Amino acid sequence: MAPVSVEAIEQTRQLLEPVIRLTPMESSRPLSERVGGPVYLKCENLQRTGSFKIRGAYTRLSRLSADEKAAGVVAASAGNHAQGVALAAQLLGIEATVFMPVGASIAKLQATRAYGATVHLVGNTLDEAIDHAKEYIAEHGGVMVHPFDHEDILGGQGTVGLEILEQVPDVRTVVVALGGGGLISGIAAAIKPQRPDVTIVGVQAAQAAAWPGSLEAGKPVRLTQMSTLADGIAVGEPSALTYAHVSDLVDEVITVDEDELARAMVLLLERAKLVVEPAGVAGVASVLANPEHFEPPVVVVLSGGNIDPLLMVHVAEHGLVSAGRFLSLRLEISDRPGSLARLLALIGGLGASVVDLEQSRLGSGLPLGDVEVALRLECRGREHRDEVVRSLADAGYRVLSAG
Repeated sequence: MAPVSVEAIEQTRQLLEPVIRLTPMESSRPLSERVGGPVYLKCENLQRTGSFKIRGAYTRLSRLSADEKAAGVVAASAGNHAQGVALAAQLLGIEATVFMPVGASIAKLQATRAYGATVHLVGNTLDEAIDHAKEYIAEHGGVMVHPFDHEDILGGQGTVGLEILEQVPDVRTVVVALGGGGLISGIAAAIKPQRPDVTIVGVQAAQAAAWPGSLEAGKPVRLTQMSTLADGIAVGEPSALTYAHVSDLVDEVITVDEDELARAMVLLLERAKLVVEPAGVAGVASVLANPEHFEPPVVVVLSGGNIDPLLMVHVAEHGLVSAGRFLSLRLEISDRPGSLARLLALIGGLGASVVDLEQSRLGSGLPLGDVEVALRLECRGREHRDEVVRSLADAGYRVLSAG
């Protein structure tokens, strides 16, 4: 199966020029310091619809025949492809029906409907939503717009690769979040024929990683279960098309865990002032976890920024805990006047801030005359967190738990 050609991607770029944004390439000082050379962020989270997906979706829809456009399009997506298809359909005057998993992000669901698509919530995974979309087409007609299994989709996504080469001409490593493989296939098809020296790395969420097993088996293999915050790359099985591209053009596929994804989100929020969804930070998470693994200059693609605010708060808090910025403590103190004040004075002297506090005299294992205090503290990092726990123990407090 021949890869999408650079010439085809160049033609697609001309088609997309009046539709998409040339997204910025931002340097990242904290990542550059860790890697020991320049690291740049390709901000597709700032693309129209909040992700790269509009590139492939518009390309696919614009090349349909008049009869196909009249029949309408059908898509399945966890959210970003849904929005891309919905906007592309709106721009081209095509009716769009989209199937999304029941647990899809509310923000992505509302945005898809706002672009004019009819949305059905079905199944628990993207693969189940795709199955329902196929059943709908069999009964009602329409053209399936698969999130990654079509040359036009790959050609559209490949325009990101052309932009990377122009924005960072001396790039040595490109790091891309990897789900079904449409984005990395297109990027690799655009870059490798022109710059075979560039290393292209795909990054999956460890709890939804279909690619390592597929590459080992020599063919697409379907996962039996997935569980990750990174819904945008939670794809249970690659397609034959993307498998051919990734196996031929991508140098390496690695995985990151949920804590690493959360820490990457916090870094981008805090240091880059960028809102990026869990799937979109997979590349950053991999660079944070193993900075010595990537030869600079490095370009990390931030593939999407569509995240529900409540999930963002939850993930950010989880990332802060993982980074040692929060400490939850349970300890015993004497039930005497001034005991709590002395504890809080010690904590303040250690440079930690109390976020919340609760005390109880009802613990079954408490000695008579003691109370249990539960605290949540804000710390400066792991070393400071450990110092606080150690200092409390040295001061004679019985620390029941710390995490």
